[in-house]
Amino acid sequence: MIIRRATLEDSDLIATFLLLAMEDVVYQFIGENDYPKAKGFLSYFAARERNQYSYQNCWVAEIEGKVVAAANLYDGARLVELRMPIIQYLKTQFNKDFNPEDETQPGEYYIDTLGVNPNHQGKGIGSKMLQFLIEEYFNKQHQTLGLLVDEDNPAAKNLYLKLGLRPVGKKVLVGKPMEHLQFRG
Repeated sequence: MIIRRATLEDSDLIATFLLLAMEDVVYQFIGENDYPKAKGFLSYFAARERNQYSYQNCWVAEIEGKVVAAANLYDGARLVELRMPIIQYLKTQFNKDFNPEDETQPGEYYIDTLGVNPNHQGKGIGSKMLQFLIEEYFNKQHQTLGLLVDEDNPAAKNLYLKLGLRPVGKKVLVGKPMEHLQFRG
């Protein structure tokens, strides 16, 4: 498996894999439970620069030349700047006045979303991507890594704890209670 920075050409797959992990959140964003619209929303932003879901903020995992997973992360200090194009798009395209809670803050690189192709789940790809991100951002760049985990997802939380992330608080994102975890070493 190769983990590499995403490129513009990866945008459609990035959207597919991110949507696996955040489908219900995107439905909240667009105000509809419509998979094609949700996928279109993420595809639009994955293919554009300077926004929170841009390919510029993603890493992908490849097996035998095929992208099988994507992780989206960015500097928490840039959340407002990176979210602004999304808020504007939702207002113009979906007539939705949207201003979600801040899921991150300055002082951490935030792992927004990580999604793995269903045909490759259960093979450790998500764990390997998280280990790679820990190596890349914490060990090499000395950055704190953070993420939110749904309180209703103990399996994911256990994986994160096993990898060394620790609880640092609670947050609410689009009405869902979440636990905030960080990797600080």
